[in-house]
Amino acid sequence: MSPDPDLEAAAASVHVEEAVRALRPDFAVLVIAADGLPAGPSDPWSRKQLAGAAATAEGLDVTAEPHIAAWRSAYSAFGAKPGRTRNSAEALIRRAPAGLPEVNLLVDVYNAVSVAHRLPVGGEDLAAYAGAPRLVRATGGEPFDTVAGGAPAVEHPEPGEVVWRDDLGVTCRRWNHRQCVRTRITEKSTSALFLLERLDPMPLDALHAAAGDLLARLRERAPDLRAVSRLV
Repeated sequence: MSPDPDLEAAAASVHVEEAVRALRPDFAVLVIAADGLPAGPSDPWSRKQLAGAAATAEGLDVTAEPHIAAWRSAYSAFGAKPGRTRNSAEALIRRAPAGLPEVNLLVDVYNAVSVAHRLPVGGEDLAAYAGAPRLVRATGGEPFDTVAGGAPAVEHPEPGEVVWRDDLGVTCRRWNHRQCVRTRITEKSTSALFLLERLDPMPLDALHAAAGDLLARLRERAPDLRAVSRLV
């Protein structure tokens, strides 16, 4: 199958600002731009993915996990309190004993990979993006659309906070802590940008293995999906 130029362009557009590199020179993100994905609500197959991942975290001391500890250190470096503001992988692993949350088919799958491989995995609706996805240190003026008290709301990151953003605003606050509403993957999403994020001491081989696992799981439901990967 020939490469998809739109997916190649999406993967190539992902950028990490030098100010973030200065904060954590060991940071790497494996980007997967994909189309033709299986859409829909949580189902028995996606629930099995979640249950299998939760079983790998049974009895785990999450704070003793080297990669989780590395993310706690990264959060502290930009002023977040890691005991109160947890990276997405730690938050999921802590929920695993009681059962991982069911969101929708695609989110269930990438959350399962996040727990199984002990690394933050983000998923964004590629069709909702405006311009290039980039990881930056915020000025504090960028809009972040969310929900507060059951109603739509707009927040702003703290100056210096590490955020993912596009041309319209912040798509994920505190590196990989909380997504905005606009680019969330829904039951109707069929194209996505997956961001698998790594710090030392996780080997790059382990990062690539997690990406391969994610694509293999997705191809169980969508054998003809198209995907382009890039290490940033």
